[in-house]
Amino acid sequence: MDNELKRTLGVSDAVVVGLGAMVGAGIFAALAPAAHAAGSAGGALLAALAVAAGVACCNALSSARLAARYPSSGGTYVYGRERLGPFWGHLAGWGFVIGKTASCAAMALTVGAYAWPGQQRAVAVAAVVALTAASYGGVQRTARIARVIVVAVLAVLAGVVVACLSSGAADAGRLGGADGIGGSGLLQAAGLLFFAFAGYARITTLGEEVRDPQRTIPRAVPLALGIALFVYAAVAVAALSVLGADGLAQSSAPLADAVRAAGRPAMAPVVRVGAALAALGSLLALVLGVSRTVLAMARDGHLPRTLAAVHPRRRVPHHAEPAVGAVVAVLAATTDLRGAIGFSSFGVLVYYAIANASAWTLDSGVKDRAVAAVGLSGCAVLACALPAASVAPGAAVLAAGALAYAVRRRFTPGV
Repeated sequence: MDNELKRTLGVSDAVVVGLGAMVGAGIFAALAPAAHAAGSAGGALLAALAVAAGVACCNALSSARLAARYPSSGGTYVYGRERLGPFWGHLAGWGFVIGKTASCAAMALTVGAYAWPGQQRAVAVAAVVALTAASYGGVQRTARIARVIVVAVLAVLAGVVVACLSSGAADAGRLGGADGIGGSGLLQAAGLLFFAFAGYARITTLGEEVRDPQRTIPRAVPLALGIALFVYAAVAVAALSVLGADGLAQSSAPLADAVRAAGRPAMAPVVRVGAALAALGSLLALVLGVSRTVLAMARDGHLPRTLAAVHPRRRVPHHAEPAVGAVVAVLAATTDLRGAIGFSSFGVLVYYAIANASAWTLDSGVKDRAVAAVGLSGCAVLACALPAASVAPGAAVLAAGALAYAVRRRFTPGV
């Protein structure tokens, strides 16, 4: 059909897209606020990482099952619509588009902050324009760019881990302690760290561009998540071993500070380059995911139908991608998004709560339903545990989305 996307991505391509979103700026940015929330013990931060990973794993398994069943662009917007009804699909799509658009701007500003601090906004806008143009060239080209970025970032993170753990400043005693475990601080830290795990959604939102989705997506999602978890755990242990929880919590550039504390100051510029590349990778994957969800919502009339257009040759959503890029560029040029991590986490946790509720309705065994139930409960708990400054605007955005749906139903009978 003329409005369908082209299936070109294999397992390795899908894994790279997911890793590009996960092993991105989150690991450079989320550790410090999570350490601040978790308290003064390294063990609490590592426990929070385990909680976030556990919830993410449940979400990934539920999402993979749904994506194999409904291999279309849109991710949980499609799953909620098909399994729970149009309202829940709309709410999931609304939360994802708004939250992830803000995350795109935050990633663009992160690129500017690391690449050229004095011209942060100009660099951010340039990055958005460049990556939107690259994405417009086709998903296969985007996957190739993501592959280069992922390899470079993994190399930088490996260097950080080796530099920290092999230095005389490393102290295993800094990894212990359990202050805050079981309390709201740990759950808040887990909610913030969840921001760094949420990238595997990009694999499911690209379901219409994956070859043999019933086989590819269930393999790619857990593989990408497993690699990301291994990398995060290694980096967190390395940074804690030289900075400690308090030093990590007070740092504005934790991995750069970690290599300095390890006696390798010459590596700090390399880490800055790696952080900029990581943010570029995350931005690229986010633009892909948001534009595909916009495409799916436009097809159903929840957004202007012109955004559902697919390029006849490149088979990409060639109206949705530039529209998303334009909004992100404006936000990057005008907005201070210091609370973007918490805001994004809230929206995405709601998104995955709907995914788990959708997975619960599938014809499946006790094990699959247990995974969906744990994922749904975990998402709800972590969303409510986030800082009030993130929960309040997040709830307001969801309420606005619900109101928009009600107004549309009122004035468009039969929709």
